[in-house]
Parts: sequence; C-alpha cells; structure tokens
Amino acid sequence: MARAQTLMETLTVHGFSPSGNCHKVRLLLEQLGRPYRWVETRSDIGATRTPEFLALNSNGRVPVLVREDGAVLTESNAMLCWLADGTPYLPADAWDRAQALRWMFFEQYSHEPYVAVARFICGWTPADSPRRAELPRLRERAHDALKVMERHLAEHAWFTGAHYGIADIALFAYTDVAGHGGVSLDAYPAINAWRARVRATPGFVALPDPDPEAAALIARSA
Repeated sequence: MARAQTLMETLTVHGFSPSGNCHKVRLLLEQLGRPYRWVETRSDIGATRTPEFLALNSNGRVPVLVREDGAVLTESNAMLCWLADGTPYLPADAWDRAQALRWMFFEQYSHEPYVAVARFICGWTPADSPRRAELPRLRERAHDALKVMERHLAEHAWFTGAHYGIADIALFAYTDVAGHGGVSLDAYPAINAWRARVRATPGFVALPDPDPEAAALIARSA
C-alpha cells in the first residue's frame, strides 16, 4: 500500500534542462510514467546559489528531488536508484544490481568528469576562457572512457544487465551529446548502436539542444 501511495505522489524536480545529470532523472520519470513537476533552475546564471535553493541543497547543484512530504534527495544517480527500486529498470538480484551500480560509479568517476566537462567548457564559457586549455586533456580522457564502454558493448547489449535500465540512462545522457564537447563518436560503432537502442525504448525523451548562442561557441571550439 505504501509503495502504491508513493507511486501516485507528484514529485518536484529542480533541474536545468540542458544538463545531462538533470536529464537522467527526467528520462526515467517519463519512462516510468511517474507524475512530477519540473522547476527550471538555471545553474548557469546562479539560480543554484540563492538562499532558497541552498536550503534545499547546500552543495548548490541540480538536480534536486523533493517528495510531497518535503523530503529531499540530491545526486542524480541516487535519484535513479530510488525511482527504479522495484521496477525492471533496476535488477532485483543483488549481484546483477551491483554490476549495474559499478557502471554508474564509472559514469561519475571516469566518464562524466571528462565528457560532460568538455561539453560545459565548449558551450558555457567564453571563446577566450582560459579553461579551454583543458580541452585536449579532457577529450583524451573522454575517449579513454568511451573505449571502455565500446569494449563492453561489443559483447553486451546493455550496461544495466540483460535489459535496459538505469546504468544505461546514466551513461547515455552525456555520451549522446559528447560531440558538443568536441568528442567524436565516429570510431565507436557499438556505442552508436547502443545509442540507437536507447532512443528506441518506450517513453524516451531527448536532451534539449543547446541554445543558439551556446551552439555558436561549440562550433568555434570543436
């Protein structure tokens, strides 16, 4: 009964739509058919540094998920685990679940810091930003992560286990837009086939394209 009541509640998600970490949560909510309210929170212009937002997350980052009872959850992959609990998107077997979680840890430690940061620097910093000196190293490390993914996908269809699930959602968000950071996916046929499979899953929604001004920055830096 408690689980059914939880599934009926309307969740509130504070997120920045172009963020891959935020989009992970939106994608799973859409695919689960869970009711939610999205509060657009523009971290790029300081909306996560207001006293009101810091009262929700003292770390000053999106996404933030708030239940109807006021309970708050931060960190995108923690949200995926909570939302997917008891659903086909998270394996029930403890060993299989641990295998999915290892890919989610990989995403946060070996993938997102390079793929996502390269995208951020290209799309949300001025063309003369000193941070652009970081791009060659970020792209090199991004390709290291992609090669690990490619090897896995050469033998497996998914990262969550036998079926699509939250490890795939976690890795897909920034992989799919790696080109925004000048990280080409042309050399990764298995990754590209996997991207197509993810896009074909029921309820899939794509990450919004960057706004035209950001796209112009990307084009000049790639």
